[in-house]
Amino acid sequence: MAVLGDLGSKIAPFMIKDPIFDLKKGVFGVPILRCGVWSDARKFRSGELRIGVQAVMQAGAESAEISWKNSKGALGIDVVSEEELRKKGFLGLRKTKLVCTIGPACCSLDDLEKLAKGGMVVARLNMCHNTREWHQDVIRKIKKLNEEMGYCVSLMIDTEGSQIHVADHGATSSVKAEDGSIWHFTNEKFEGSRPFTVQANYEGFSEGINVGDELVIDGGMVSFEVVEKVGKDLRCKCTDPGLLLPRAKLSFWRNGKLVGKNHELPTLSTKDWSDIQFGISEGIDFIALSFVNSADAVTHLKNYISTQASKQVPSIKVLAKIESLESLHKLEEIVKASDGIMIARGDLGVEIPLEQIPAIQEKITILCRQINKPVIVASQLLESMVEYPTPTRAEVADVSEAVSQFADALMLSGESAIGPYGLKALSVLRMSSSRMELSSREENKQNVLFQHYLGTSFPDQIAEQICNCAARMANNLGLDAIFVYTRHGQMASLISGNRPNSPIFAFTNDNTTRMTLNMQWGVTPILVDLSDDMEANIQRSIELMKTKGLIKEDDTVLVVSDIIPTSATQTVFQSIQVKTIV
Repeated sequence: MAVLGDLGSKIAPFMIKDPIFDLKKGVFGVPILRCGVWSDARKFRSGELRIGVQAVMQAGAESAEISWKNSKGALGIDVVSEEELRKKGFLGLRKTKLVCTIGPACCSLDDLEKLAKGGMVVARLNMCHNTREWHQDVIRKIKKLNEEMGYCVSLMIDTEGSQIHVADHGATSSVKAEDGSIWHFTNEKFEGSRPFTVQANYEGFSEGINVGDELVIDGGMVSFEVVEKVGKDLRCKCTDPGLLLPRAKLSFWRNGKLVGKNHELPTLSTKDWSDIQFGISEGIDFIALSFVNSADAVTHLKNYISTQASKQVPSIKVLAKIESLESLHKLEEIVKASDGIMIARGDLGVEIPLEQIPAIQEKITILCRQINKPVIVASQLLESMVEYPTPTRAEVADVSEAVSQFADALMLSGESAIGPYGLKALSVLRMSSSRMELSSREENKQNVLFQHYLGTSFPDQIAEQICNCAARMANNLGLDAIFVYTRHGQMASLISGNRPNSPIFAFTNDNTTRMTLNMQWGVTPILVDLSDDMEANIQRSIELMKTKGLIKEDDTVLVVSDIIPTSATQTVFQSIQVKTIV
């Protein structure tokens, strides 16, 4: 939850709908080019509150003394957002973020750049697959693109988790299970492959399983009937033929209900902790925690990461993956404990009836919106594009539904990792989400979303009220953009949670904040140096955007700030301002 430092006045929510308030005409016939609400933090500390409203006759690109991150004086905006903004303008910017899983099909520097150029803002590395050296190579390639080519792609590792996997069967690709064939499932470890034999990575995988139970692979890709128990192993007959993929998920069903088996397993295995330490050392931005069954595992990992702060470790965000029946039972506590949520519909669909998935997805998305946590819709969005160059119409409809629910991000899995059409799949996500966002904006769906109040402390409540007001002002006045000046990203996140029509530009001097804001709906993070002089920050950023042709005369922007000055003599300049570019 955001804290505004020493902000000293509480501003109630308001809407401006009166036709006499028109930025193009002015107020009561007087041309107003900037208005603002501000507060004096020192007055709050002394017990005296002061609220002020500013209005001036001119706002533009006045000169200001401020240094920026880019030594050449250019604006620190990523090249993809800059190009999109120049071509489409403010309201043409896509707000739904796109995540791509990196795999053998897209791990070259050239392929990674094509994905970044195509709209990927987060690269996911699945720690179930590939070697440590392979992951390290991909991470360094992406950092090279960011540092040398001007992209802004965040890095996420996805832990394997303590689950029953189908271990590698020794083949270089998938293996076909024919109808009626007999297969041996074992936890015995062996090198290479054995005919009709599959390894499970958990010693007690067969405990509590009865003859006649159904063994389901990857939610129904292949199904078997248990015909015999041989010690700790199982002999099974294939009843629904299909492809056995390496490291696929297996589950057991009895009389149409899931046989619960994995709740006693720890969320993080020894391998997971090793992978997490690797990710920390490589400077990743997000950790997606697999098979989370309670808030405790999330809290434990976040506490561990915080202990690394003394070692100059950036603040890494922890995302909880919702992919089990147990996680649904404790959904709200998990969402509150985490920094974000990934709806892993593939594994979740193994544990609950398929017909429940759409309603569960919507429920999780709404809850994340209410608690202001970013949410990723993942798994099988464009599954057919693993093999084919075009998606099914149903898949496009599925993507559009996630966008219409205002999910922060959509994720490609096998489509980009192993499929030959990963770039086309990314293009489908980009075009489908852009079109659906336009439809939602035309129908003004944002206004019907129920708003929750999250703040417990007085400063938190102030932050929330300011951001709620800012989003409504931008919508009611039809403003072109929202500029947020922030060191830690809290206010940009709060405004994003309101899903305003206007795009949000978050100016920050912290690279960690920039990379984590990549996950937030509608936020374009820009790395800059920020001074205590907010007017200088604002004017200089407008000047640089004008120089690059990213903002033009008569554009109107709403400016929000949560900059806490480093000097004790400076006042916290907390404000909402509306500026018209001249």
